[in-house]
Amino acid sequence: MATSSSSSPLLFLIAFLLFKVSRAESHSVHENFLQCFISQSFIPISQVLYTPSNSSYSSILKSTAQNPRFLTPTTPKPQHIVTPLTESHVQVVVSCSRKYGLQIRTRSGGHDYEGLSYVSNVPFVLVDLVDFRSVSVNVEDNSVWVQSGATLGEVYYRIVEKSRTFAIPAGLCPTVGVGGHISGGGYGTIMRKYGLAADNVIDAQIVDANGRFLNKASMGEDLFWAIRGGGGASFGIILSWKIKLVPVPPIVTVFRLNKTLEEGAIKLLHRWQFVAPKIHEDLFLRVVLDAPRSQSGERKATALFDSLFLGSAEELLPLMEEGFPELGLELKDCIQMSWIESTLYFYWFPLGESLDVLLKRTRNEGFFKGKSDYVKKPIPEIGLEGLWKRLLDDIDAAQVIFTPYGGRMSKVSESELPFPHREGTLNMIHYLAAWDEQGIAASNKHISWIRRLYSYMAPYVSQFPRVAYVNYRDLDLGINQNGPTSYEEAKVWGHKYFKRNFERLVHVKTKVDPTNFFRNEQSIPALISWGKKMNTTDEEMPSW
Repeated sequence: MATSSSSSPLLFLIAFLLFKVSRAESHSVHENFLQCFISQSFIPISQVLYTPSNSSYSSILKSTAQNPRFLTPTTPKPQHIVTPLTESHVQVVVSCSRKYGLQIRTRSGGHDYEGLSYVSNVPFVLVDLVDFRSVSVNVEDNSVWVQSGATLGEVYYRIVEKSRTFAIPAGLCPTVGVGGHISGGGYGTIMRKYGLAADNVIDAQIVDANGRFLNKASMGEDLFWAIRGGGGASFGIILSWKIKLVPVPPIVTVFRLNKTLEEGAIKLLHRWQFVAPKIHEDLFLRVVLDAPRSQSGERKATALFDSLFLGSAEELLPLMEEGFPELGLELKDCIQMSWIESTLYFYWFPLGESLDVLLKRTRNEGFFKGKSDYVKKPIPEIGLEGLWKRLLDDIDAAQVIFTPYGGRMSKVSESELPFPHREGTLNMIHYLAAWDEQGIAASNKHISWIRRLYSYMAPYVSQFPRVAYVNYRDLDLGINQNGPTSYEEAKVWGHKYFKRNFERLVHVKTKVDPTNFFRNEQSIPALISWGKKMNTTDEEMPSW
């Protein structure tokens, strides 16, 4: 007993000294990074660099972090936030972070489903591209240069300043940052006609792990391939994209038809699975399953058929009558407008709303958790009935969104880009749970619900592997939520996002960032970092 008692103060002293050393080392790294940045940036650091001692630090951290799940007091915070104004600022951040062992997280918009672009469990620097958002439209050569920190709404707004008959095939949510959206693929209402945003990238500019500023010509075909759908944060900091403009008609047509169970919603959704991927590529017809709570507290599930057609109502009606007469679309259900107005419509702005709302960079929404699936065979009615019932569980808000594929999406090879969900994919399912209450109990309740729903859907979606969309990042897909500890663990989620393209992404990563400097819990790993040799003749490495 005496030995045990006398050793307790000694153990406490050792622990205290270790804590003091750790704090001292952390402070030293902090000061060294600051001095490194100051010595190379050549501008007052107050314009671009913020630490927790700055009065603006908290507001900047929260400014585009659009899931409050990752803004709690216990969420790890960056040691430094850098809001670069020039490419040289980004190069300095990379150089100084590498020198002093700090990780980098890069944020362009903040919709990040798991907060990986602005949260880390190790000391890190947040590179926030909020001021890196110029949009340069060139109608003459049908292209637009877009810096990664611009939002989709800003891009759409700047395009329409030059022309109302050009667009880019990108997303429905105007507050999404371009950098993350395109690097993961980027889908939207005209993807069946023109493919993904990534399919239409002509050039890009990136700062790599060595601090080099590269474009398509200097980065090489492998890296240019990898960042168009493979997730840019694994390979560097993507500063800007050159995207091909695509033509859209002066008039497009939209409609929304809401169907209840009594109106045959399940049978219509079942039929939709056969129709939506094969109908004319100018028609995008998705289905949103929802179960809002009325003022009396009652919940009633509905299926909303939500559509954009690149043409007039008169052209649309015969297509629907031939392909999907069961829906019962009539001329009175259709609204004609310009394509740019349709971007507001799909974000539920009121008709006639000013286009200026596209310049708003953030959304006011609560906590959420999302997941995704891809469907290869139509889900039987019994499966849809079970899904319908689960929407009525006692949670605040839930949505299940069915997005149709086919058209252009089926004409691109799985290996053309890292995004592999092409031919044979009928639709994508996006599951969302949202809530307003704070606290662990509310989070656990809603996250448990979406996990149960995801488990229920397993027999009805893609298998071996059960694939997912990388822009709807989901840490549940891995073995270890803190990140893989081996290549075999990384393959578990890697094949779900990228299928066989994962091996090529690993090959590219190992060449361009062998020390795995750019990393997060689900970044593409470098083989060398786990002591594995890079061998392009390995049976796991396909020919490309």
